[in-house]
Amino acid sequence: MSSRLHSLVIETLGRRIVSGELAPGATMFSERLEEELGVSRSVAREAVRVLQSLGLVETVKRVGIRVLPRERWNVFDPSVIRWRLADAGKGAQLRSLTELRAAVEPAAAELAAQHSPEDIAAELLAVAARMRKLGRAGDLQGFLELDIHFHALVLAASGNEMFAQMESMIAEVLRGRTDYGLMPTHPHEEALQLHVDVANAIQSGQPEAAREAMDKIMRRTVAEVESVWRDEPRVFG
Repeated sequence: MSSRLHSLVIETLGRRIVSGELAPGATMFSERLEEELGVSRSVAREAVRVLQSLGLVETVKRVGIRVLPRERWNVFDPSVIRWRLADAGKGAQLRSLTELRAAVEPAAAELAAQHSPEDIAAELLAVAARMRKLGRAGDLQGFLELDIHFHALVLAASGNEMFAQMESMIAEVLRGRTDYGLMPTHPHEEALQLHVDVANAIQSGQPEAAREAMDKIMRRTVAEVESVWRDEPRVFG
């Protein structure tokens, strides 16, 4: 029960901050949080510590819990990503993540073709084949889980531990596309084939082909969802 309450407080406050309901500079008090959310002092304090680690709030002595501006947020954290994708401004978040993926994943595929262990390369081929089967069948949920696994495998196969750490971040944006109706009912046949092409290139040790196929996947992704962020302003500085 304590764990569930702890998670509920984090989710509630995190969403309020990210949505702007709690604006930067707003001050909260632990006692009021305990009363409003019906939790103990220890649960409230631990939740605030988590939000502090995400850069959403800071505790100021004799002032209270102050909400921090967006430039202080840990925008790579999966929870922050999930909350931003659930907000009205999800287009800007989706754009940032898609542009980051487009920069990183082709490079990861190229490295994977050079360095992937045989077992990961073989698993990639198997996952790509299952993705094609489920995609053609219109099993979006099953396809989503395989898609998440496929991209995590490519990142891991690169042998770059920093790329590999992006796994959970990319999983959130893939889930977000499906949860918010930004995926076609049946993935395009070309997209299904491109995942197979990436896997084949990695297994056969063809770096340029792996990069090119992954780049095409990302360009298709941009084409499919860019309408969501077309009118969203960019953040500079």
